[in-house]
Amino acid sequence: MDRRCRSRRDARRNLGDEMSCCPPSPARVGCASPAKTIDETGGSPGAVVRFPDTASFIGTDRPFLKFDGEAPRRAVRLKAFGIETETVTNARFDAFVAATGYVTEAERFGWSFVFQIFLDENLSAPAPVETPWWRKIDGACWRAPEGPGSSVADRRDHPVTHVSWNDAVAFANWCGGRLPTEAEWEHAARGGADDRRFPWGDEEPTDSTILCNIWQGRFPDMNIAADGYTGTAPARSFAPNPAGLFNMAGNVWEWCADPFRTRSLARAGRERDRIAAAERERLMKGGSYLCHISYCYRYRIAARMGRNPDTSTGHIGFRVAYD
Repeated sequence: MDRRCRSRRDARRNLGDEMSCCPPSPARVGCASPAKTIDETGGSPGAVVRFPDTASFIGTDRPFLKFDGEAPRRAVRLKAFGIETETVTNARFDAFVAATGYVTEAERFGWSFVFQIFLDENLSAPAPVETPWWRKIDGACWRAPEGPGSSVADRRDHPVTHVSWNDAVAFANWCGGRLPTEAEWEHAARGGADDRRFPWGDEEPTDSTILCNIWQGRFPDMNIAADGYTGTAPARSFAPNPAGLFNMAGNVWEWCADPFRTRSLARAGRERDRIAAAERERLMKGGSYLCHISYCYRYRIAARMGRNPDTSTGHIGFRVAYD
């Protein structure tokens, strides 16, 4: 990473992220070789739901976090596409790595972000100033989600995490797919063109009404885990949406193909877009197990967030789409 790039990222202010469960885009220290390009299709698609060519929409006229660019609702025309019913699991990603020798960016950089509650209380690790509940952990990666000594052996059916946008694209190429666009993701999450706030409808999940894997309790220091999961849940947890897709809200953030833009006319929004463009930020949808209505209310279908394409954390994954 050249000095100019590192300086820009170190100076970056994460405008609008005061209510984000994500760490800032990482200032990766040191050099890493470019991500390996996977040119040959070798993997097999998972279970796929197909959507026909149709008129649909993106966004909402009922925004909660206007700064994120949730509004306005906009008409779109979608070409026929398919999308996998679940996020890519640790087992599938393991097969990809075994077949291709792929090394993720977290592994090549030597560290990734881990949420504080998953760490030994005696572990000392630096935290970003903006989001002190994250820790930069040497050795954290998809194989060792909490750092050295941890494993995914008992989480093979859970979503793979600590994967960057670049890693997700490499996997999608391998199985003959791609990442979904934001419009495709939202259409799939709704199960079609019906206007709904969540994949299951408009009912708000709470600490007692369990509809998805999000935070229950007081963020960020007390998670009562009423849904049964402190971290990730299996990719096929909870009831699917009307189209048969699992966990389109909560569990893990999902990378999409689009660059992140807010389309805001406000001065602060234009500055956020300038930063996002400079960082080449990519879009994420769906929220994660760290979201809660009191803090990061981004498990709604219209909610969105952007991060640098080499970002990796313990709550970001992806699912694959197909033409």
